[in-house]
Amino acid sequence: MASESTIGIDTLLDVLRLEPVADGRFRADNAQLTGGSVVFGGQLLAQSIVAAATVDPTKEVKSIHTVFSRGASLDSPLDITLDVMATGRAFASTAVTVSQTDAKGRDRVCTRSLVLLNAADPDLIRHQDDAPGVGTPEDASSGGHGPEFWEVRTVGGVDISDPAAVGPAELRVWTRFDGAPKDQTLNRALLAFATDGFLIGTAMRPHEGIGQSMAHVSISTTVVTHTLTFHEDVDAGAWLLLDHESPYAGRGRSYGRANVFAPDGGLVASFVQENMIRDFPEGQAPAAGQRSAH
Repeated sequence: MASESTIGIDTLLDVLRLEPVADGRFRADNAQLTGGSVVFGGQLLAQSIVAAATVDPTKEVKSIHTVFSRGASLDSPLDITLDVMATGRAFASTAVTVSQTDAKGRDRVCTRSLVLLNAADPDLIRHQDDAPGVGTPEDASSGGHGPEFWEVRTVGGVDISDPAAVGPAELRVWTRFDGAPKDQTLNRALLAFATDGFLIGTAMRPHEGIGQSMAHVSISTTVVTHTLTFHEDVDAGAWLLLDHESPYAGRGRSYGRANVFAPDGGLVASFVQENMIRDFPEGQAPAAGQRSAH
């Protein structure tokens, strides 16, 4: 397998080209993009958006709410099934289920999403939050969060991996996908991919001795639910600012939210995420040198 430094964006776009197998059913492959043995949740979000968009090509994906019920294995293809709820003039809606067949032949649900599509209407009212004054992407620190086509720069040089680096439960990240196509569904899918990766680390920032480098090694973490709403068209090939905050963590869980701003300061999307952040249950911690799925 190619190293992360040689992976081009076609590797991700390939897994977004879903294979139709029946009416409302698709087969999809996985991409090894960020390490580990479990499919990155952002890939599942992106594939669910691409599948949902086929319900009504005259509409755009407006929002997606996803429950992550179990991890998906990189070793097996994915089955994606649509259950259309309604289609109309202004809106359409569908459930999207991503599942895998395990070694015993059982169909195992990995994620289930509710996706809303809409045909936008002219403004009656309009307002938005202002983008934070954080300078430009060139002012931020380059980060190695993913393969080279997914560029990530962290405002203020924050290192969410370092357990000794303590700060407020906030994180501002510039992100873009070099070579992103013009297709709006794919641009929304690429942004969805990027939104999955930072809110656990944001919640860890105020807590000395806890950092994202410990996830799946000495502490157990996973995304539980993810809700993403698109406000405007997305250009994932341009720099986008993800402005994260985590107002609550406790009882083995965390809650985070973020706004996504375009280079001109326009608010293009918002998302919220619930996560699990806890000690491993007794006897379930991975052995030295190994990583857990959670």
